[in-house]
Parts: sequence; structure tokens; C-alpha cells
Amino acid sequence: MEIRQTGWEWWPYFEPHHYLKVPNAIAARCYVGFVDGAPVAHLAMSTRPGLTEGRACRLVVMPEWQGAGIGLRFLNAVCAAWRRGQNPYSIPLPTLINTSHPGLIRALRRHPLWAQVSVSLYGSAKARSADAISRSAGRIKAGYGGHFRAVQGFRYVEGIGMRC
Repeated sequence: MEIRQTGWEWWPYFEPHHYLKVPNAIAARCYVGFVDGAPVAHLAMSTRPGLTEGRACRLVVMPEWQGAGIGLRFLNAVCAAWRRGQNPYSIPLPTLINTSHPGLIRALRRHPLWAQVSVSLYGSAKARSADAISRSAGRIKAGYGGHFRAVQGFRYVEGIGMRC
């Protein structure tokens, strides 16, 4: 896979396959993964206030490529570059991603370079589950996700020295 930093010009190609319909992050840098010249994956990266960490969003893998592990490899490659300071700020930054996608959640939970940092589930029975997860993990924050959807947060921890 070839990864290119782009603007939002590729987003219309990927947008029909993304579950949220919200405005684009103005300051985000987009990355597109290509296989044999065909666009197969998209990711937008921005920063949290104070340039403390990157924030990954708008991760989309074209349907015909889903389930092959390409999305996680693509995400890891971009996050590794940002962690090494290969970003517009030339500052090594860890990355945070929030997702509702069950497959991505499972993949990030079992990957050694990612640590789960939050669980936000909507609804009273699910909220109790989130609280139980929070207590058992000791460091996972539970609450309600934005857009009235279940959201789980993960931090890319390569090179940090400890799982946060």
C-alpha cells in the first residue's frame, strides 16, 4: 500500500461509506492508502489543543477491502509516522481514536500498540456495563458518547514506555 498525504479532495469517494455525516475537520490532514493506484483507505488527522496528541478520525476502508487487515495496518502506519514526528508540526505525537465500529474495537483491543482509554455507551443497561469496565480497568473513563452512539477510545502507545 502506498500512503499519500492529501487534502479533502478524496473524501467524496469515501464519504458514502462513513457512518457519520458531520462537517470535515478544518485543520485536519488527510491520508489516503492506494493499492495498485486505486484508493482503498482514508484517514484524517488533527491535533488536540496544545499539540499534546494527534486525533484520528474519518477512517474508512472501501467495502471490498474490509476484513483483510488493511485498515489497521494503514491506521498504524499513519500513527507511527505521527509518533516519530513525521507530521506537519515535526513533534512526536501519540494518537487518540474514538470508534463505534465493532471490528475495529476488537482489533484495537488485542493489538499491543493500542491501549483502550475510554468507554462511552448509551443507555442505562449499557451504562452499567461501561461503569463495570471502568472499575475493572481502573483507568478507563465511562460516560456517554457524542452523537448518541456507543464510542470507545484508544491511544496509540508505541514509544510511550507504558500503556496509558
